[in-house]
Amino acid sequence: MVSFLNDLPDSPQFDADELDGTLSALAKHLQRLGAQFLPQGDASAGGAWLQRHIAAPASTLPSASEAASSAEAANTPSSSALAEAPKAVPVVPASTQPPAVSVESPQSPYPVSLPLADRQQQLQTLAAQVAGCTACAELACSRKQTVFGEGNPQARVCFFGEAPGAEEDRQGRPFVGPAGQLLTKMIEACTLRREDVYILNTLKCRPPENRNPLPHELDHCRGFFEAQFDLVQPEYIVCLGLFATQSLLRSKLSIGRLRGRFHAYRNSKVLVTYHPSYLLRTASAKKLAWTDLQLLMADMGVRR
Repeated sequence: MVSFLNDLPDSPQFDADELDGTLSALAKHLQRLGAQFLPQGDASAGGAWLQRHIAAPASTLPSASEAASSAEAANTPSSSALAEAPKAVPVVPASTQPPAVSVESPQSPYPVSLPLADRQQQLQTLAAQVAGCTACAELACSRKQTVFGEGNPQARVCFFGEAPGAEEDRQGRPFVGPAGQLLTKMIEACTLRREDVYILNTLKCRPPENRNPLPHELDHCRGFFEAQFDLVQPEYIVCLGLFATQSLLRSKLSIGRLRGRFHAYRNSKVLVTYHPSYLLRTASAKKLAWTDLQLLMADMGVRR
């Protein structure tokens, strides 16, 4: 690990993309050494840490014994901390709040695979929880119905979009408007059918006037769409547009910076491309989206 850090540049300024790659490589190195829980962060925070510590003389860094002592002290609550522990608060009924967000990192393995009948039953139970959710008061008041998701519960590929539109809100199904018709053509271009794949969105309710999802709305729905992925366990996830991409990968990079290669979410390969609604407005981007789909098919071993 020390030799790995010594390979970093001496300059105190770091390129964000280069740093992302360096930190990702370091995380994989730690996992090979047996580390199971790794912190989440971003390039700017990592750069600030590196500027403070990596360039520091070795004599200023704590020894292994000092680090272990500090870790043990940090994990041992003091008597004053125990005395100031907050009192228990009432629990909100499960039907009015989304499931708890998984503490696993996006690269952690999926839970144990379930038989088809169990997957279907648990997806139905989760859909009922979504239908009763009122965590986002504005969305709960303005929606006609929730839009959970649909498709093959054992799908090899999931298509992951942003939020329902007017037609989706009316029918209670994802991607059934004009953008959905284009998505169907994109799926068929990959030699697949809609019933072969699984389709879902980040938000389960239509935002008023089709506005962009708000951060707290994405947070409230995160437990739902992560649970869907846990149940379906797709081999591939195709993120359609910026909000699906940034929500799943927990990244602030643009579509242009993230497309053209595979990313990881647990055991799934994640491909980033443009949202069908954007392709309807920007015809020139269709060639780029087709290039992304060709990358998907090549990795899947699909021949046209």
